[in-house]
Amino acid sequence: MSQKPLLHFEISERKILLRLFDMLGVLLILSLVGIIFKFDYFRIDTNNWTWTLILMAYLNLFGDIFELYDLQKADRFDSVIKNVLLTTSMTVLAYMLTPYLTPTLPDNRLQILFFFISIAAALLIWRFLYINLISSPRFYKRVLVVGDSFDIKLIAESLQKSDPNYLVVGYIHTDRRFKTELPLEDLLRFEVHELKDAVKQNHINEILVAGAYQKGLMLTLYNQLSDLVKQGFPVRDYIQVYEEVTRRIPVQNVDKDFYKYFPFSRSNQNKFYLSIFRIFDVFISLFGIIFGILIAPLVLIGNVIANRGKLFYTQDRVGRHGEIFKILKLRTMTKDAEAAGPQYAQKNDYRVTKFGRFLRRARIDEIPQFYNVLKGDMSLIGPRPERPVFVKELSELIPFYETRHIIKPGLTGWAQVMANYGDCYDDSLEKLQYDLYYIKHRNIFLDLSILLKTLSTVIFFRGQ
Repeated sequence: MSQKPLLHFEISERKILLRLFDMLGVLLILSLVGIIFKFDYFRIDTNNWTWTLILMAYLNLFGDIFELYDLQKADRFDSVIKNVLLTTSMTVLAYMLTPYLTPTLPDNRLQILFFFISIAAALLIWRFLYINLISSPRFYKRVLVVGDSFDIKLIAESLQKSDPNYLVVGYIHTDRRFKTELPLEDLLRFEVHELKDAVKQNHINEILVAGAYQKGLMLTLYNQLSDLVKQGFPVRDYIQVYEEVTRRIPVQNVDKDFYKYFPFSRSNQNKFYLSIFRIFDVFISLFGIIFGILIAPLVLIGNVIANRGKLFYTQDRVGRHGEIFKILKLRTMTKDAEAAGPQYAQKNDYRVTKFGRFLRRARIDEIPQFYNVLKGDMSLIGPRPERPVFVKELSELIPFYETRHIIKPGLTGWAQVMANYGDCYDDSLEKLQYDLYYIKHRNIFLDLSILLKTLSTVIFFRGQ
């Protein structure tokens, strides 16, 4: 019999726990250090309460930038150590460099070292406890999937990749016409009449109903699910759960009911939101252009030495409502890179020069696109603009691909910070799922999350 789970924490609950105990742990350790070592640089009292608020704000900000609250990385102590040290370093540095908001620097500089060590130790102790307790298998959510004509292995992998604590234990296949056994090594297959026993014996926390279940559900299965629901047992729709866990839209499973299922975000038509967003676009694009001008001499020298060709190039891209515009970029590939015709840029593309690879990884090659943002062809955040020839191909292969053109394309976006580098059909489908999630849930908080994740991408040199 499987191990009985104690208590499952949802994704949002685990993120709250991480933030809450980060802050409580740091304040507790700093208080103890202050008492034991007469540490007086940072004190928690009613007279200086702003010091505590500023410290917590910096801790949360840099924790987001350095991925302390990315659940996939929070489960691995090697990633945690690196991210904790980076977060602590930037938090302490920012705290010291804002003396009008924080205490003046102490005469004894060793107090700064105590300050750094206290914060890092508090974060590492709590994260060690989190990995060995909260992230242990005893807290996994154990799930049973019910449906017909679906790829159970793909469902299990997608859910568990997005949430390491989400475990698909087994499945019930309801399509009697499908006789072939699915080659699944780690998943248990149950028959319809075994549903209640399977839930009890395998300590299932939740049942997902997937596929075209209106046709596939038999009366026996329906009655058993109905009984479980009456007892308060969670029975949920797979598409809804997939969206919540992976934060993308499973457009390949929505089929003809897509537009009925897919209510677009009100932000897409909210004039106040769009006006503020446009002002932000203009401000950031001006700043980006000025920054580009400042580093232009270095880029020009590198281009002359390493690339030996034109510095800029333009290319047709598909914008809002399918309109074509010219995108401006720094050249990163060799001459005649597409002599054989248009082709996708690939990871570790042989056509990219060494200097061009540096420009890509640092995202410097994207700087000229601030001109497109200033013109209004693009926005700072949105789906990445694709070439017309590829849009035509992908629209024929992927359902509702052109839906991504409802809003302006972006310099960065949800797909850019969440998905793999797109050089094949599967990657394009995954990026579309993220793009549609953004279009559906577009709001200021999601925009801020994308900006923070973009900073992480630049800082960790993950550009392609």
